Amino acid sequence: MSETKKIKTALVSVYHKEGLDEIITKLHEEGVEFLSTGGTRQFIESLGIPCKAVEDLTTYPSILGGRVKTLHPKVFGGILCRRGLEQDIQQIEKYEIPEIDLVIVDLYPFEATVASGASEADIIEKIDIGGISLIRAAAKNFNDVVIVASQAQYKPLLDMLMENGAASTLEERRWMAKEAFAVSSHYDSAIFNYFDKGEGSAFRYAGDNEKTLRYGENPHQKGAFYGDLDAVFDQIRERQRELRRIHLRIDRAEAVENELHIFLCGNRMKPLQQLL
Repeated sequence: MSETKKIKTALVSVYHKEGLDEIITKLHEEGVEFLSTGGTRQFIESLGIPCKAVEDLTTYPSILGGRVKTLHPKVFGGILCRRGLEQDIQQIEKYEIPEIDLVIVDLYPFEATVASGASEADIIEKIDIGGISLIRAAAKNFNDVVIVASQAQYKPLLDMLMENGAASTLEERRWMAKEAFAVSSHYDSAIFNYFDKGEGSAFRYAGDNEKTLRYGENPHQKGAFYGDLDAVFDQIRERQRELRRIHLRIDRAEAVENELHIFLCGNRMKPLQQLL
């Protein structure tokens, strides 16, 4: 199985279209054909580029107020088909399923809708079904398919196209699959947190603001802080010894009953009472 794969057909269905035009134009120049839905199809055609409707492929229209658009074997079969497996090739030929080599999709803005104070009915409608399914399918089949799962990946895709033309390496596809699963994981965590509503039934963190620390509790471990580090800690750098020590800010020292020692970088800090 060749590691380099040509992109012949792309499925594009996105909420955010900013920055997409350059990608679509480049793909068209490379001879790539497009499948799309609704507003994205109209956007592609507005660039003067032909685009086939997903409905024409599936022979089913978008139904249930847009809840069901791409959920069909003729779409997912084309994504999940293993090009190196003869049985898969025979089946897609039998059922006239076109291979889909590139999927560009992003998700409804669930977190932004929650933050806006929208009604629960509006929030529930922003739980993406088709998009998240496309992401998982394309990422699973990274051996054959390129997945772009968010607007943040538009530039890496464009860079790849400019360097390789309408082709991708296995390393590039695997990297994009990893990024796609990060998107889906973040999205599902945000939905869980909304339904959990602070009950604390499980820990799920949905955020991109990871702060990498030099190491974890021991030098051989990796450490990271999630959240707004500056709001919680003061970070002090000492050039000579290259130490980084984190001092807790405590507004109510009286709430701390026991002596607290913090060990970072193999150095023992003073008891908390001496730091306040």
